Amino acid sequence: MAARSADGDGSLRPFRWPRRPGGAALLRAVLVAVLLGLAVIVLDAGRPAPTTSHGRTATVPHGQDTGRSAPANRDRAADGDAPAALPLPSGFVGVPVRLAEPAALAVLRPGARVDLLVLPAGRNAGETVLVAADALVLDVVGGHALDGSSALYLAVRPDQAQRSVGQPEGSRFSVVIRG
Repeated sequence: MAARSADGDGSLRPFRWPRRPGGAALLRAVLVAVLLGLAVIVLDAGRPAPTTSHGRTATVPHGQDTGRSAPANRDRAADGDAPAALPLPSGFVGVPVRLAEPAALAVLRPGARVDLLVLPAGRNAGETVLVAADALVLDVVGGHALDGSSALYLAVRPDQAQRSVGQPEGSRFSVVIRG
């Protein structure tokens, strides 16, 4: 008995198996796979490996967030001597601050405690106002940048955050480092 054709029209033509991909199609598939793999490697190579508090490379289980999207580690030294950013403590909010004197960022590290002062726009130099006492430094970004992209990330209480972001345009911030 003859097999029916694949299109089910009732004819007695022999059934033909579909063609297997030839050498050129397999070569193209392998090249696409290799190029995709290289793209993943190149894109992942620009990200810093997560580190422990001791400066060693941390092992992160597959599928867990490494925290690479945080502002931390953007301007870190290659030797890893700069500490990583700290997490935001419960009950606090994070505030980015641009200091009037960015050179102060060179001596600040995550974990330091500072008093945040502001000289509101239009006031004399001696009339600084305490905005946040004993603020925790979460991260220092661009401490050596000359283009004004440096910032200090502080953990402050919500009321202190309102006072800091509510300052008029042109106000100048500074910090006093606590011991």
